Amino acid sequence: MHETSNNSPTLASGLPTKYLTFFLGEEEFGVDILSVQEIRGLSATTRLPGAPETVRGVINLRGVIVPVVDLRIRLGLSPSVSTATSVVIVLGIEGRMVGLHVDAVSDVLDVEASEIQPPPELGGGSPDVLGMARRTESLVVLLDAARVARVATSVAA
Repeated sequence: MHETSNNSPTLASGLPTKYLTFFLGEEEFGVDILSVQEIRGLSATTRLPGAPETVRGVINLRGVIVPVVDLRIRLGLSPSVSTATSVVIVLGIEGRMVGLHVDAVSDVLDVEASEIQPPPELGGGSPDVLGMARRTESLVVLLDAARVARVATSVAA
């Protein structure tokens, strides 16, 4: 294991070792735990005229305007439906903040290098996917939090 320039613990492959996992429908996803600033209950968002459909709107987080991405749409799934377990995961990436609207938070996953597989080649794939982590009976899709945040903040900037 080595350290990256942002002091995030990583595997020799350059991938983080701890992920906050969450659900979108029945599928489990994860983002680097060190990119997570906070987890918030859902609150009203203000829609931005001309924003892409992946951006639900913005929230005011202690004086900072934060875009909120509907991660289901971003990943090609059906749009989110807010439920009692829905939350916004606020990420801090490269000096910017972005919220991810997800169906439910799950766990913190410790990942060994041997548990990460590259995503399968499926005709282009998703640039947001870093890899797949094996759980006992399922797979967790590991997302590139920086890429998701960059796309969202380029809209709101």
